Amino acid sequence: MRSIAELKIKLFADGADKAQIVQAQANPLIKGFTTNPTLMRAAGVKDYESFAHEILAVVTDKPISFEVFADDFAEMERQAHKIARWADNVYVKIPITNTKREPSKDLIRRLAHSGVKVNVTAILTLEQVCDAAAALAGGAPSVVSVFAGRIADTGLDPVPIMTEAVKVVSTHKGMELLWASPRELLNIFQANDIGCYRQRIEQAQGRRQGPRTVLAGNSANVLQRRGTVGIPALSSGTTCPNFLSWRGDLQPYR
Repeated sequence: MRSIAELKIKLFADGADKAQIVQAQANPLIKGFTTNPTLMRAAGVKDYESFAHEILAVVTDKPISFEVFADDFAEMERQAHKIARWADNVYVKIPITNTKREPSKDLIRRLAHSGVKVNVTAILTLEQVCDAAAALAGGAPSVVSVFAGRIADTGLDPVPIMTEAVKVVSTHKGMELLWASPRELLNIFQANDIGCYRQRIEQAQGRRQGPRTVLAGNSANVLQRRGTVGIPALSSGTTCPNFLSWRGDLQPYR
C-alpha cells in the first residue's frame, strides 16, 4: 500500500478555521493553503482583511490563496491588487467567470502580467483550463484550479479532463494545476498518477455540506456528507454554484 508521504503530490489545506490552519501549518504534509469567503462565513469571520492578516502571521513560509468577493471585473482588479500586497506568499483567487457567466480571462491576464500571483478558480471544463493557461502564460507564478469533484458530482469521470489539463498546464513555466474538490482519498492517488501534483484537501468545518477531507496524523481521512450540490451543465460559461451568494456579510476592505 502506498502512503501519502511517498507521493509527489503537494497537499493544500482548504478552510477558514484559524485553529485548524495553525494545526495544519505544523503538519509537514501540508504544503500550502486556500480559503474563500464562503468558508470564512461558515467560520464566523466578519472582517476579511483582519482575518487574513491573522492567518498570514501564522502562515509565513507556505503559499496561501485568498479570493476576491466582487462580481464586477473592475472591482475584482482593485481587490486583487490589494490582497496581493498583504504578503509575498499570497495568491489571489479569481473565478474563471463572474455570476453573469462573463469570462475573466482578460482580467487574469492583466493581473498575472502585473506581478500578481493568480489562482484561477471555479474551472469546470478543459476549454476554461486552456483559457486560464493562455491568460497566465508568461506572467507571475500561478495556479489553475479545476473543480474535479464538482465534475464528478455530475456523473462524469474527471480523470480524463484532468489528464488533458496536466498536458496544457505543464507546458508553462511557473504554472501549477490544482485538483480541487476531492471527494475521496482515491482522488489524491489519481491526481498523483496523472501528474497533477497539487491537490486541495478540505478541512471539516461547521455544518458545511459536501464531502470533506481532513488530515489526521500522517494520513488523510475522508468524511462523506450528503447534500452535495451538483452542477446542471458543464458549459464554458458555467459558474460555481452559490458564487457571491453572501459576500455582503463580510466587512469589505478599502
